[in-house]
Amino acid sequence: ARRLDSARLGVAHGGRASTEEPAARAMTSIEKLHIQGIRSYSPHDPCLIEFYKPLTVILGTNGSGKTTIIEALKMATTGDLPPNCKSGQNFIHDPNLEVTMEVKGQIKLRFRSADGKPVVCSRSFNLTQRQKKKEYKALESVLQTLDATGAKQTMSTKCSDLNRLVPQLMGVSHAILENVIFCHQEEANWCLGDDATLKKKFDEIFAAARYTKALEELRKAKNEKNARLKVLKAELETAEVRLGQRQRIEKAAEKDQQAVD
Repeated sequence: ARRLDSARLGVAHGGRASTEEPAARAMTSIEKLHIQGIRSYSPHDPCLIEFYKPLTVILGTNGSGKTTIIEALKMATTGDLPPNCKSGQNFIHDPNLEVTMEVKGQIKLRFRSADGKPVVCSRSFNLTQRQKKKEYKALESVLQTLDATGAKQTMSTKCSDLNRLVPQLMGVSHAILENVIFCHQEEANWCLGDDATLKKKFDEIFAAARYTKALEELRKAKNEKNARLKVLKAELETAEVRLGQRQRIEKAAEKDQQAVD
């Protein structure tokens, strides 16, 4: 059995915040998943899966498509293909099983964004049986959401743009979606890998590169401020010397004026 806990993605909490504690930040939650022509799922009869709060339990025999649900969720949110699928050829329903030259697959995911807006992400695929091999192709993707006025907004985007937009809307990084929330069972032992792999994974999950870059920027700004401070101190010392000289000249001139008078 595969288990999906909506708390892993976060569940929006209602109610009014107390004066003692700050209001909890709303978090994203998945609602529905549409699968068609993916793995063993039929290209003719779409399958609609609804996710319940606070927990959804998926039960089924081996080969019934439980793992495919996780793979579809990962593909919808990150655009990443599952492991060992021959560059997508094994991800789409086999055309030979349908006695056809071409099979179209589609994944639609409905979720609530981090600010509570409904979002529908749709990805379409195509698998064509050539003479000697199968040819996989990811088609144009569609993102449907609400704009600032509440009107429905539909964007037809490239896959690379959608891979960036969906994690932003969910308020979850690509690395966390890939390696934690929708981690494939064949890749779940990455935490037992070598030191270099672990470091790379944890750097991505905790955004260590951004943290290191921020530290570098802070050091750079500090060095620039220190250099500027040295210049200002030197200018101050020069100004103090000149001020002392002027004061001595003014006193001497005052004495000379008094002697003349």
